[in-house]
Amino acid sequence: MTLLALSLPASGPFVNALTTISKFVSITASIAVVGVLLAASFLMEDQHGKLSAQSLKLRTVAFWSAMLWVVFGAANILFTLANILGVSLSDAFDATMIRSFVTQITLGQYMFFQLLVAIVVAGLVQRVRRIGSAILLLILTFIGIVAPIFQSHSPANGSHSLAIGSLIIHVVALALWVGGVFGMAILEPESRAVAVPRFSQLALWSVIAVVISGVANAWTRLNFSAAWHSSYAFVVIAKVVLTAALILIGYQHRKNLAASKIDKVNWSKFAQLITVELSIMIIALALGSWLSTSQPPVPAAGTRFDAATTIAGLPMPGAPNITRVLFAFNPDALFLGIVALGLALYFRGVQMLKRQGDQWPASRSIFFALGCLVIVFATSGGLGVYAYFAFSYHMVAHMVLGMIAPIFIVMSAPITLALRTLPQGRTPDERGVRGTLIAALHSRLVSIWVNPIVALALFDGSLFVLYLTPLFGGMMLSHTGHFVMDLHFLLAGLLFFHVIIGVDPNPKRIPYLARIVLLFAAMAIHAFFSVALISSTTLLDHGYFAQLHRPWSVDLLSDQHLGGSLGWAMGEVPIMLALVATFLLWMRDDSREAKRIDKKAERAAAMGTPDELAEYNAYLAKLAVRDESDN
Repeated sequence: MTLLALSLPASGPFVNALTTISKFVSITASIAVVGVLLAASFLMEDQHGKLSAQSLKLRTVAFWSAMLWVVFGAANILFTLANILGVSLSDAFDATMIRSFVTQITLGQYMFFQLLVAIVVAGLVQRVRRIGSAILLLILTFIGIVAPIFQSHSPANGSHSLAIGSLIIHVVALALWVGGVFGMAILEPESRAVAVPRFSQLALWSVIAVVISGVANAWTRLNFSAAWHSSYAFVVIAKVVLTAALILIGYQHRKNLAASKIDKVNWSKFAQLITVELSIMIIALALGSWLSTSQPPVPAAGTRFDAATTIAGLPMPGAPNITRVLFAFNPDALFLGIVALGLALYFRGVQMLKRQGDQWPASRSIFFALGCLVIVFATSGGLGVYAYFAFSYHMVAHMVLGMIAPIFIVMSAPITLALRTLPQGRTPDERGVRGTLIAALHSRLVSIWVNPIVALALFDGSLFVLYLTPLFGGMMLSHTGHFVMDLHFLLAGLLFFHVIIGVDPNPKRIPYLARIVLLFAAMAIHAFFSVALISSTTLLDHGYFAQLHRPWSVDLLSDQHLGGSLGWAMGEVPIMLALVATFLLWMRDDSREAKRIDKKAERAAAMGTPDELAEYNAYLAKLAVRDESDN
């Protein structure tokens, strides 16, 4: 070990190169895992929800790719540690130093989390036998891939939410695109013929996301007035050229597939084209790895950054007024991307129904658009901006995300639309995307989530866990925590109002009386929480808002009390609206049931058969006659 330590180089260009190489191999291996799982769970045919024989063979490729991810992920931690501290690799091998890096430094924690994900994926991938398990493992792989990205941009560079969010979208879309091409490359020709049409659609969406997110990320990182002569900018330009070449190749793929039937495609030339495409993608990934380990051009000298920019990632806004709250905008690219994808898929589904001659209520489309608009306002609009700087605005944004947006989304019936438009199985034995969604809706996990007690606990009970513990202050300090909070508010609200007033399928629909009781319980719990905030004597943020040094609304405790009051007032209104909607739905269903019974009675009378009421009366008469005879 001593001889090895003496032979290891000190931190410098060589270690920088090792860092770039290890990161490149790690990313490439993780994308290969994505490609295999994507091919197994989505591109290839399944057998009643189980992986096909060809998909089972691919698990070996996924396993060795995951092992490569583990090895080079661990190496990347060591090389990154040596680079950060400016020490030799032998010093970086010190156990105490490594332990401190992965437990106390945020970047080290994210990298170690990614390594743990890689280990879990490597341990489970060969045990996957069903489509659902493959999808869950694919989601876990994506979480591991994007985890370190949350620490890849300095808030002092500005546009923190735009830079982080756009980079996450860029990496996810790139993983789907490159991973899909890798998956296509390792498939046998007969399996490739089945997978190509579906991957072609996925690749188109991925390319659009890669281009838009890449442009947005470059915009935040480059100083356009002075950075174009830097090596960083040259590499960005090289990536743009390579991406353009890949788009041309993808266009050629789609053109050839459209011009000939799938069974007449020259798969030999197709494989050659995929090989070229994959080679270009590997070069682009290598350039991206270099960019991720390089510092972008720093801002011009003399540029000042206040505490707000350093901590919150955006400059301190002026004192809030109606104009600023309505028109301020700080793009949260991750939520913008989610909303844009949701809108595109929703209205794509509506158009598909129209082409099939079916109608979709315009009111539902309006509800979905309004829900998405509310989400954007609460995350990227003025409300989202001021939520970073004042507890009262944070609480209003919380109420909007958790109670107003979910009502619009739930009433738009997105699951029903998906069930009517998602592709079905390509063969009688294939479950398909639609069948997989149906299986998920009837799974044990979903049945637990839609349990009214669980929905209520997540909707209201989580408030006490978040705000009355140190969790809130810690989450506000990081972009990850802020995103997770907003996402939790939205998902918990969607789940709760789906149970109460949802028009989508629900495996455990509860009676209307139980829904009313649940709403009153939610109202009471929310009121109790709001009173706890109003009567609090200590700050719940553990110093976060004090560090911002905002010049307006300097009484932090009064602002916290105001947040409790606003949360109470705003929380009661949506619940009351949901209560009214529940009564209306109850009356509508009773009216439908009465009409159904009347129509059934009319049909029975027309056919000369007694209806249910007549049969019941006759049954009672027989019982009376039998009792009299017994006496």
